[in-house]
Amino acid sequence: MSYLLYIITGIVGLLLGAFAAFLWSSVAERRRSTELRAQAEKALAEAKEEARKILERAERDAAERWERERREFERETRAERKELEAERRKLAEAQLELEKARESLNNRERSLKEFQKSLRQKEKALLAREQRIEERNREVISRLEHVARMTREEAREELMKSIESHVRYEAAQMAYRIKEEARLKAEREAKEIIASAIQRCAASHAAETTVTVVPLPSDDIKGRIIGREGRNIRAFEAATGVEVIIDDTPEAATLSSFDPVRREIARITMEALIKDGRIHPARIEEVVEKAKAEFDKHVREVGQNTLLELGLSNMNPELVAIVGRMKFRSSYGQNLLQHSIEVARLSGLMASELGLDAERARRAGLLHDIGKTSELEGPHAVIGAQMAKRLGEDDLVVNAIAAHHEDESPTSPIAVLVAAADAISGARPGARRETLEAYIKRIERLEEIAAAHPGVEASYAMQAGRELRVIVEAESVSDAEAMELAKSIAEEVEASMEYPGQIKVVVIRETRAVEYAR
Repeated sequence: MSYLLYIITGIVGLLLGAFAAFLWSSVAERRRSTELRAQAEKALAEAKEEARKILERAERDAAERWERERREFERETRAERKELEAERRKLAEAQLELEKARESLNNRERSLKEFQKSLRQKEKALLAREQRIEERNREVISRLEHVARMTREEAREELMKSIESHVRYEAAQMAYRIKEEARLKAEREAKEIIASAIQRCAASHAAETTVTVVPLPSDDIKGRIIGREGRNIRAFEAATGVEVIIDDTPEAATLSSFDPVRREIARITMEALIKDGRIHPARIEEVVEKAKAEFDKHVREVGQNTLLELGLSNMNPELVAIVGRMKFRSSYGQNLLQHSIEVARLSGLMASELGLDAERARRAGLLHDIGKTSELEGPHAVIGAQMAKRLGEDDLVVNAIAAHHEDESPTSPIAVLVAAADAISGARPGARRETLEAYIKRIERLEEIAAAHPGVEASYAMQAGRELRVIVEAESVSDAEAMELAKSIAEEVEASMEYPGQIKVVVIRETRAVEYAR
């Protein structure tokens, strides 16, 4: 019984111990949970405080950055406003200058009208003198009728036969003197008017051949090309010698210069800068030097390829570069290099047919217009000959270059062939931007105008219509009347036709005396 009591007591003790342990564990767990909750709440409070501080700092930084950007934008806007104001002032000054120019031209026009009025008065005086001569003729006829017992018609016929040529010659001489005086005076006035007009109006006519348009990926790049306060665009213009026009044209910048070589270098530079994306003065100068080197390499390659195409060799490297540069020049609407290649081929073909040195003929034909690449003043044929001689070309080639426009006398058949090939290339219908139909109509019209004048025996349009030769009857047209006829035909051509360049009118009066020895 006691043993059973011990067992029950032990079991009860064990149960009480287990219960006490469970209570103790629950209390400890609850205490630990309370501590963890307190730590979590503390960490959350600290995190919220840190987030608040970070948010305040971010708001403060954003406010400062916005303020800096606002000030920068206002500064740039202020600079642009100044530039716009300066442009407005320039436009106003240009408008004022234009008004002054217009007033000056009006004054000159009034002077010219007064001069024309004076001319009309002189013409009236000439007509009055002719009337007096006519009255004198009538008196002479009356006397002849009385003395010779001839009818008025018979006397008139005889008298007119005897004095007609003398009166016409005297009238032509007087008209020539009056017109020569008028021409000298008008020439002085016209030179001043033309010089003033060219100064203000030439730009609008030259725009087509003096600009290159560079496409831009977007309009945003325009601001980078201009740079802060225009420093980038000024550096570009100073380095290339080309004016850059940034206007309202979408996604395009315009390069303007009379020198096509400078425009090409500027185009290469602009495209490289846009592709690279770094645009600042130092970078611009660096890219311009690279573009010049690239351009020089390109023109030498063009020159070498041209020599290979024509089968030429042993040419001075400087001449090779000049040949390459002709690719970027034009003359009367023709590309200078293509025209020179055409002349070289024509010269070589004709030389081969005649058994001459075809290679030297092609060489002279290729180099005949190199004088047009020079900045020197004077006939391009003479300048080109001097360049070729200085760079080692032989005397035959030098003479062919100098003689192709008759500035020197040809000393070899090749020189004559080069001149003929140049005329053929330039006179070819369509070579200089003119259709075949328009070309034929212009030639026919020139000959019709000349043939319509009295005393004209024949007329021929030559050199693709750049020269009109008129042959007159020597018996019916005197020397003075021939000069008057040339002037009259030239004036009629100017008034009734449109043509490129100028047309030379040549009136030929020839007297031949023929006898036979028996």
